[in-house]
Amino acid sequence: MRLSASGQKWLKGMHLVAVACWIGGAVALPALYFLKPGATDGGVLYGMNQAAHHVDNWVVVIPGAFGCLLTGLAYSLLTGWGFIRHGWVILKWVTTLSAIIFGTFCLGPWEQAMVEISGRLGMGAVTDAAYLYNEQMNFTWGCVQVAVLLATVFISIFKPWKNLRKKSDR
Repeated sequence: MRLSASGQKWLKGMHLVAVACWIGGAVALPALYFLKPGATDGGVLYGMNQAAHHVDNWVVVIPGAFGCLLTGLAYSLLTGWGFIRHGWVILKWVTTLSAIIFGTFCLGPWEQAMVEISGRLGMGAVTDAAYLYNEQMNFTWGCVQVAVLLATVFISIFKPWKNLRKKSDR
């Protein structure tokens, strides 16, 4: 089964919305880091961490990531792009799945720990070694995640390693 040209345009639109959500949220999360030095109240610090966690889990990042995964799956199944026909598609699958797994098992737990510690300690969290570790890991690797996601966008645009079958047939 193949999508019509109109169906492919709708799919592309949904994919772009999902990409915008994922990358937009991924940019917003490290950006919130720069607001924390202005916090003078434990409730405000906890609120910032809670807001970041909410944006991550329910508003844009996770829905955007899974939207990319699902629309990418539809692209591979319902268009001529396939799963392994083009090197750039393979790279996008590896990158997407790796980013989702890394976000789930690393970024998410670091973020959750920051919420829990700031909720328990208030402003005391800013001197707590566990909080500072989780904050630094989340910020550093969150920025790396953003860079990887942006690189994936450009892979989609430039499509390097366009057709692996044609090259292997030579």
